[in-house]
Amino acid sequence: MKRIRIKIKGCVQGIGFRPFVYRIATQLGLKGFIKNTFEGVLIEVEGKEYLLDEFIKKLKRDKPYLAIYHFFEFSEISLKYNKEFKIIKSEKKGERESFILPDIATCKLCIEEIFNKNNKRYLYPFTNCTFCGPRFSIIEDLPYDRNNTTMKLFKMCESCREEYNNPMDRRFHAQPNACPNCGPKIYLLDSKGKIISKKDALERAATIIRDGKILALKGLGGYQLLVDARNENAVINLRKIKKRKEKPFAVMFPDLEILKKYVILGDFEIKLLESIESPIVLLRKKKSLAKSLAPGNSYIGAMLPYTPLHHILMYKLQFPVVCTSGNISDEPIIIEDKQAISTLKADYFLVHNRPIKRPVDDSVVGAIVNKKIIIRRARGYVPLPIIVEQELPNILAVGAHLKNTVSISKNNKIFISQHIGDMNTWETFKLFKKIIRDFKNIYKIKPEGIVCDAHPEYITTKFAENIATKNNLSLIKVYHHHAHITSCMLDNNLSCKVLGVAWDGAGYGLDKTIWGGEFLLSNYENFSRVASFRPFYLIGGERAIREPRRILLSILYEIYGENCFELNFIKNKFSKKEINILKKMIGKDIMLFKTSSVGRLFDAVASILNLKQKLNFEGQGAIMVESIAENTSDSYSFKLRKSDIWIINWEPLFLEIIDDIKHKINLGIIAGKFHNTLVKIIGEIARKSKIKKIVLSGGVFQNSYLTRKVVSFLGKNFEIYIHDKIPPNDAGISVGQVIIGANKLCV
Repeated sequence: MKRIRIKIKGCVQGIGFRPFVYRIATQLGLKGFIKNTFEGVLIEVEGKEYLLDEFIKKLKRDKPYLAIYHFFEFSEISLKYNKEFKIIKSEKKGERESFILPDIATCKLCIEEIFNKNNKRYLYPFTNCTFCGPRFSIIEDLPYDRNNTTMKLFKMCESCREEYNNPMDRRFHAQPNACPNCGPKIYLLDSKGKIISKKDALERAATIIRDGKILALKGLGGYQLLVDARNENAVINLRKIKKRKEKPFAVMFPDLEILKKYVILGDFEIKLLESIESPIVLLRKKKSLAKSLAPGNSYIGAMLPYTPLHHILMYKLQFPVVCTSGNISDEPIIIEDKQAISTLKADYFLVHNRPIKRPVDDSVVGAIVNKKIIIRRARGYVPLPIIVEQELPNILAVGAHLKNTVSISKNNKIFISQHIGDMNTWETFKLFKKIIRDFKNIYKIKPEGIVCDAHPEYITTKFAENIATKNNLSLIKVYHHHAHITSCMLDNNLSCKVLGVAWDGAGYGLDKTIWGGEFLLSNYENFSRVASFRPFYLIGGERAIREPRRILLSILYEIYGENCFELNFIKNKFSKKEINILKKMIGKDIMLFKTSSVGRLFDAVASILNLKQKLNFEGQGAIMVESIAENTSDSYSFKLRKSDIWIINWEPLFLEIIDDIKHKINLGIIAGKFHNTLVKIIGEIARKSKIKKIVLSGGVFQNSYLTRKVVSFLGKNFEIYIHDKIPPNDAGISVGQVIIGANKLCV
């Protein structure tokens, strides 16, 4: 006989781990206990040595599929001669290291119960178990017990309590456990917030959508706006109330069979759609829905139902539904009922009385060469940490200006926040500060340093400067594109020097100009710029970023000088008055900002191909160029000039595009050739740098056509690394900031 103590850290709370351990221990006839702690779980167990060996084997081999071990240690201790094995009360002391789990899509067992007329949870929209259901969106504090969640408002009935206390039941210690008798309820409200239905709320909600009306639904991590995705008028009305002109809407489909009618689906995409994260997946359109759903875009953001509420509603509808965040464009998703009713302007509201602790948007992913690329990391993924090999100081990184996330580090973990958004509104800035407080409180972290972008005017930079001064913290400023590359290095566990290709729309550079087409020799501490695109001007600054025609003008002015104003490419895109103003701006150097951005080159191509002259959302021009690109082996010319660094001259590229347009070459072929030219440029700079490891990061590499071509054409001679767990866009910047900041702080 002997007794051992086992400490496990990682994802071991909120997934049925204690019941799993209880069952193994009782099956083997072992005695002792298990309890949740701030660090993870603590197990003490005693019995014959060979049974203890078998117990440890089963813990490692048969763990629940949601469990992740980051630390597993056991040691022999004195016998206590317990008479049974128990799950005992959670311990609330020590250093917090246990993980909060993300919200998890409804499991198959719960779905079966929901649609079983003989089950007490028949059509109950808050059905869950230890394998699925809300976690991050309802947890108020650690350890993960019901009284530390928003479910503390609902006292379990006797039947649910029996399940909760039965070690052989899959709801054993399922903290959000509930049924129609004791759990949250749904209500249908009119546009003013008056209750109009309780018992048949879901049936009436389905009728509302069928009738072309707008339904605001209180979802898992916030409100969502739903309309019939086939109904053009309904989609147009939704755009009006959201103030969202052309940015694509995501669509929820009842099931895979209906989805297959509208999109091209492969096995890997199906795996993503049916995963426990259940994200929105970008898929190629096959059959059109409403025309204004995703104009000028060959992709659609598709998802399957991921909560019981969605499953029941979509079962009743049996057609695709727009399912978009409940907010006004560029503001955070709404979680409060009163704010939703006063702000969203929906025709009806389907609400419930389970409070949402924190906002969590739907995650968005793409699939490139059978690899997941996360575009927006939120529900299903957050707040699981990124595990690193080194011990990190406690750091707060405040991220980028666009697609903001924040990250904090503790020990060997980096916790990335959910999607916050573009820091252009007061509401977003308030959410940014709230999430920082939330993360610091949950993980009990006191930062030793704060890291921000090097851009002096970002609101995140000013916030970091203020916090650092007030709290006497080290302040580390990191260059945008270095953070991009280090985030991808970390994503691929690279610690050696790499050639980083950082292509995006904009980032503050060493020379105080706007970078975005950079080749950087990088490690976790420093970088050197080895190549960049020939700079051109943003004529009018921010306005040029919104108007691809201004980017095209800048490019053609660099090539033709004043004569560019006589070209039809320019004359047919501006009025005479606009041309006169632009001539003066260029002549007198008014509001001209130098950039090397590849994102802006995509805009110039979008303009010259007459795809878009004024953008309605960030990245629209590039999306449209990718959408029309056809597969071709041809490419355009470019020149390289060596000064301090290699300068990539795009002039031959644009001259050849103009020639192709004059010869009426198919626009899809032109777009394909443009993409191929970018691939050739990466290959040429890689050969000149003599570095084998090529790391791709920045928003441009969300482009699946481009990234796929880089991997397939250059992968034979180089090691190409793309993102996996961390977004390539600015949502990944905060992670790169943590790593660079940690290395600088430790020097």
